[in-house]
Amino acid sequence: MADGIKKLAGQTVIYGLGTIVPRFLNYLLTPLLTYGFTAAEYGINSELYAYISFLNVIFTYGMETTFFNFSSKLENKQEVYNTALLSLILSSVFFSLLFLVFAGSIAQGLSTPNSLYLPQFIIWSVLIVSSDAITTIPFAKLRLENKALKFSILKLSNVIVNFGLTIFFLKVCKASYDNGETNFMASIYNPEIGIGYAFLANLLANCFTLILLSKQFAGLKFSLNTALLKKMLSYAWPLIILGFAGMINETLDRIILKKLIVDKSEAQIAQGVYGACYKIAILMTIFIQAFRFAAEPFFFNKAKEKDSTKSYAAIMKYFIIFCLFLFLATTLNLDWIKLFIGPNFRSGLSVVPILLIANLCLGVVYNLAIWYKLNGQTKYGAIIAIVGAIITITVNVIFVPTYSYVASAWATLAAYAGMMVLSYILGQKYFPIKYNIKAITVYLVIALGFYFISLTYSGMENTILRVILNNLFVILFAWFVYKLEFPNLKKLRANGNSSN
Repeated sequence: MADGIKKLAGQTVIYGLGTIVPRFLNYLLTPLLTYGFTAAEYGINSELYAYISFLNVIFTYGMETTFFNFSSKLENKQEVYNTALLSLILSSVFFSLLFLVFAGSIAQGLSTPNSLYLPQFIIWSVLIVSSDAITTIPFAKLRLENKALKFSILKLSNVIVNFGLTIFFLKVCKASYDNGETNFMASIYNPEIGIGYAFLANLLANCFTLILLSKQFAGLKFSLNTALLKKMLSYAWPLIILGFAGMINETLDRIILKKLIVDKSEAQIAQGVYGACYKIAILMTIFIQAFRFAAEPFFFNKAKEKDSTKSYAAIMKYFIIFCLFLFLATTLNLDWIKLFIGPNFRSGLSVVPILLIANLCLGVVYNLAIWYKLNGQTKYGAIIAIVGAIITITVNVIFVPTYSYVASAWATLAAYAGMMVLSYILGQKYFPIKYNIKAITVYLVIALGFYFISLTYSGMENTILRVILNNLFVILFAWFVYKLEFPNLKKLRANGNSSN
């Protein structure tokens, strides 16, 4: 068991390099966008990327997890790969053409301030989603083959190109244009496109990634195994509902803010502020994403071993401990982390702790999901996600008109917490795992206790002293973990060595 956990941790670190560094580079774009554009303009960016998240579910329709499941059960893995990849290519082309035809009508329905180039933004967004969908299975294959380093390098290269092009368009070309220069760079920049260059940079980076993945497409046969595809779609359809409901929980708040707030100019600003503050919760999101990349194939491969449930329980505990550490490290350092977003966006910082705890709950949901994925009971995943979506919609509709994006943050927490509790209850019924609830509760109480203590002196004028005191709590939490868990880790290692 110890070796398995060690391997998962190592894979998470490598995937983290391919996730943390890219996300951090994207994070560095936040100051550029929030200092360079108004909250209303940034709201366009937040809204369209929220729609992109929804479209990703439609374009991939659960095929990634389906690919993992069928590859672990069938001997002819190449046939599974070919079927999944070709299916996504054909459907992506179809969906893209459909959305491109109606781009103008969709733009009118969104009714954002930038109506002139909004159809172009939508076209770029759809092509971003399409290219993402096509690369889903090649990237999943790399994960299945434990090629974490190659996976991370490819992911990193995508974001480096995206980051570089965004800087080029919005800093270099914009500066040339603003200075009245007549060179090539000035001719590229159009102020009416503005923040839309972020979408163009993303699309060009995705095209670059497709080129790098060209070898993964080399052996593709343009013949579809319809019998296998039918079985795969039968497994995948609940995952589509799960994914769509998941996107409602994750991104609907940034979309419907504009619909629920009466003053539309204020609503656009609220979208921008909330979207920027959402970015500050990035560390937790990055870790959870890296963990998911490593954990899903690990869980499927581990399922055949006798001590699998013990491994799942131990992984859950250490996952939560690390998330609580990230919660403290972020919330207790907001005094300087807030500098990453423009001054006009900092009014929403109060939602950051709420979103961090919400993301922790979501991470637990991902851990708990193993019971229905291993048993092929993906319909339960859909039910759990639908419950979360109902909570999200209900809380937003009732409270956003009065409390704006603060209600959206609480809706996110309520939804993920509800999903977590429901998934745990169902999991214990159909796939019992003895999680160490007592230890998890102790760490949760310690972390939240430190956070609430820090609020008692949050009005201290000496910012440096406040930051020092806050980080003493972060260090103290790490010390508690070391004192309580080091003996357990030694025991796990000893058991692992004796079993070998």
